[in-house]
Amino acid sequence: MYGERPSRLGGGTVLWTVTPDAGAAGAAGAVAGETRVLPDGCMDLIWYDAAPGGGPGGFLVAGPDTRAHVVPGFAGSALIGLRFAPGTGPSVLGVPAHELRDQRVPFDALRPAREVRRLAERVAAAPDPGAALEAAARPCAPADPLGRLVPAALARGRSVADVAAAAGLSERQLHRRALDLFGYGPKTLARVLRMRHALRLARGGEPFAGVAALAGYADQAHLSREVRALAGVPLSQLVRRP
Repeated sequence: MYGERPSRLGGGTVLWTVTPDAGAAGAAGAVAGETRVLPDGCMDLIWYDAAPGGGPGGFLVAGPDTRAHVVPGFAGSALIGLRFAPGTGPSVLGVPAHELRDQRVPFDALRPAREVRRLAERVAAAPDPGAALEAAARPCAPADPLGRLVPAALARGRSVADVAAAAGLSERQLHRRALDLFGYGPKTLARVLRMRHALRLARGGEPFAGVAALAGYADQAHLSREVRALAGVPLSQLVRRP
């Protein structure tokens, strides 16, 4: 069973959990033990209590995705994750987002192995593992204010040129800063945010033609192409899943 709540860390961070009885479920649900994780501009720190095959638990870091990432279910394993809002993960994880784009890497590839092992033991032994994970996930660098400004402006439909001007940057400078914060440039981030908005509208019952108009697509065919490119499946398939 999948569940989530706003994290005590604030800043748009979400604490999510997957319990073993129902395998994995994510933004688009699970099929045959697999989860289709859709691009969202976020980075995740994930703790699992047992690896597939019965190995010891540990940590993974999920980088920002440019396309859907299908992951196998961790049968019999509990998972707890912190999903950092777009632009905020690098200040906690200590690595530019573009270095982890479309990747899943062990946390001890980014931090000393001894430190990660102690953290895993502390989370595993805690009465509330989620709270223990939150307590350990503190920023190691000040957050870049662009991390909030850029997604908010793009979600309102502002052009990249307008966002750059509002930030006092050239478009090239904004692109470089965006790579560090989000893992990709502002145009790709805008596509991802628009697709997520379209999916919310569709799941709320809006007809696909209305979704296309409200989310800012040229037409329904444009909506369909973009969803397939980013999610790997038709919008209708995503809407059918919880």
